[in-house]
Amino acid sequence: MLDLNNLEKYKENNRIEAKEAVGGLPHSIWETYSAFANTLGGIILLGVAEAEDKSLYPVDLDVPEKLITEFWDIVNNREYVSANILSDEDVQIRRADGKRVVVIKVPQAADCEKPVYIGKDVFHGTYVRCGEGDYRCTPEQVHKFTDKNRL
Repeated sequence: MLDLNNLEKYKENNRIEAKEAVGGLPHSIWETYSAFANTLGGIILLGVAEAEDKSLYPVDLDVPEKLITEFWDIVNNREYVSANILSDEDVQIRRADGKRVVVIKVPQAADCEKPVYIGKDVFHGTYVRCGEGDYRCTPEQVHKFTDKNRL
């Protein structure tokens, strides 16, 4: 797990994504959720911003509990997310420099659960993580996931 007391030592990468989330749950969280689930897993930090030098720092979240409630409501909605692969322990409020941060640990999905996608269209809503970015899968990449599940 990340050492949130030394958050400035971290940068976004293929396993860490920071989102300020001061205006509410960001829509882009779902692309990251899909990408982490379909790749190696990772940690989404809500209430964390990226400085000009790319280091991370906490920001003030008004009500992190509200973000968590909204997150659970959406991740459990099959109209919006194909699979909830999280347990209660994977979503926590922790402290970083005295500020509350939401930490969402997304495991890599089992092969039989892949692809994890957002929306109703597997070809439009499947993402993978590469570096610090989430990238929509090509139809060929989606077929590789689904072909594995047919074996």
